[in-house]
Amino acid sequence: MSKETPDELFTALVLAADRNPDDPVARAAGVKCKALAPVDGTPMVMSVLKALARSHAVGPRLLCGPPRPILESSPPLRAGIDAGSYQWMENRESPSASVAAALEGLSPSQPMLLTTADHALLNNRIVDYFCGKAKAADYDLAVALAPHELVSSRFPGVRRTVLRFRDNPCCSCNLFALMTPASRSVPDFWRKVESQRKKPWKVVGILGWWSVIQYLLHRLTLEQALKRVSGILGIRVGAVILPYPEAAVDVDSENDLAFVNQLLAERKASDRPAV
Repeated sequence: MSKETPDELFTALVLAADRNPDDPVARAAGVKCKALAPVDGTPMVMSVLKALARSHAVGPRLLCGPPRPILESSPPLRAGIDAGSYQWMENRESPSASVAAALEGLSPSQPMLLTTADHALLNNRIVDYFCGKAKAADYDLAVALAPHELVSSRFPGVRRTVLRFRDNPCCSCNLFALMTPASRSVPDFWRKVESQRKKPWKVVGILGWWSVIQYLLHRLTLEQALKRVSGILGIRVGAVILPYPEAAVDVDSENDLAFVNQLLAERKASDRPAV
């Protein structure tokens, strides 16, 4: 597959700052920020940046966080910035504010791929598939999902949050594509939800009581849910269903970190020639 032309490439934004000052993964790994937790011997954010670098769909890479004092303590991250491989920006007070700040530096017509530093199993095949499907669809905002059945059969016993739609239970994949100028409204809505995250009844008020009740009763199909969200946001929101179960694995706990490292070690061992 050939590279896209420069004006067709996505700018990739990687959110790499901790939400809380005492992140359990960072604490367990003995590092100053979750993004620096070691995966296959290197900070896990480096795996994400490498996957994006290998993608045919991604151009500029922008790292948001970790804060500068932590960044300076990580030679691998610092080396990539000094070499011009990717840029760094200071994280803002919340993920939504960070995304809004990053969008300010982009042309309105430039698509943005959004992911997180804890997407430790991300690879260029996943990125290319998602970006290709997002570009082919008529969406303002594309959201990556993986079928729960696929994820659970590939990784039995690994707990993942399930979006229990009536027709197609899915797992989220921490990949979003903001495709059009209309999608620039998403961070503002996200900020409203973040501001009310400790008041669930207000979040429900934003989304609509009936939609939430139907979802909790497993009565909403995926298409119905996307239609409701599109109506709330005033943009076209669509899902890209990924055939890659590893896309649904992120590192939210010490157990997740151990699982990812074990999986990668097993893959390495299986790739070694017999002696």
